[in-house]
Amino acid sequence: MAFGNRNNDQPMSEINVTPLVDVMLVLLVVFIVTAPLLTQSIGVNLPKTVAAAPATPNAVNLVSVDLEGTIYLNKQKLSATELGERLLLLQQSSPEATLQFEIDDRVNYGKAAEVMAIAQHAGITK
Repeated sequence: MAFGNRNNDQPMSEINVTPLVDVMLVLLVVFIVTAPLLTQSIGVNLPKTVAAAPATPNAVNLVSVDLEGTIYLNKQKLSATELGERLLLLQQSSPEATLQFEIDDRVNYGKAAEVMAIAQHAGITK
């Protein structure tokens, strides 16, 4: 017992809008739920302050090691013991002294570790 018309061999010419309506209703619900959350806020009066002067940057001291393993402090050639003495004096005169290391990538890691250990032994941590 079949219902319908047997002469219905032509394609359907109507668009099914049910999925479109479903998606639109979901979007509408999302907007209805989130819209009140966007407008809720707590009124807080923040204190007014005067801008502070920027902190003076500390001079960066450059420790370099070239391919031959020669040590330089601010482009001045030093031995390992001289570097330790100079870094100790630097740390005593400026406790906030900062070092920057430039070590050739082909230098043995042991030499790089030695230079960093000298700086640490002198008390420079930055």
